[in-house]
Amino acid sequence: MATRKKAKGKAKARGKKMPAGKSTRRKAVKKATTIRKKTAKKGPLRPAPRKKAGPAKPAGKPRPISGQAREAVRPSRPAKPASSEQRIGVVTHYFSHLSVAVMQLETGATLRVGDVIRVRGHTTDFKQKVESLEVDHAPVAEVGPKDDFGLKVIEHARENDVVFKVPS
Repeated sequence: MATRKKAKGKAKARGKKMPAGKSTRRKAVKKATTIRKKTAKKGPLRPAPRKKAGPAKPAGKPRPISGQAREAVRPSRPAKPASSEQRIGVVTHYFSHLSVAVMQLETGATLRVGDVIRVRGHTTDFKQKVESLEVDHAPVAEVGPKDDFGLKVIEHARENDVVFKVPS
C-alpha cells in the first residue's frame, strides 16, 4: 500500500478548489543521491612505543598452601576393582538436580535394594548402600542384566563411571 508524502512547502488552505485544467497528480521528483567518501587506507602497522622500565618491584611473599587445597587435589586413578569387588555396570547419565544416576547393568549381574555399591571413575570414588531403584519411574526391588534404571546417589556421578558390587 502506498503512503502519502508530507508536503514540504507552505501548508495549503483547505477547502480551495483546484482551477480547471490542473491535475491533482504531483510531478515525479528525482531523489538526490548522496556521495559517500572513500575510507582512507591505513599504512603498515607499527608497534606502540615501549615505556622505559622503572625500578623492579620486589616479589610478594610466597603463600603457604592450605591443608584443604592439598586434600581437594586427588591423583587420577584408573577404575580398577579391589580383589573382592565385582564389576556390575556403568553410569550412562547423571541428573544433578535430583542426584540420580542412570546405570546399565552388564550381563550376568543383578542389583537389589540393600546391596553396597562402589562408583569409581576419573574423579569419582565413593561407596553407598542402595536405598532406591527405579525402572521407568516405578520403584522396584531388584534389577537384572541389560536394564536401564535410576539410582539415588550420595555424591556426584559422571557418565562412564564404573559401578562395582561390594560384598557385605
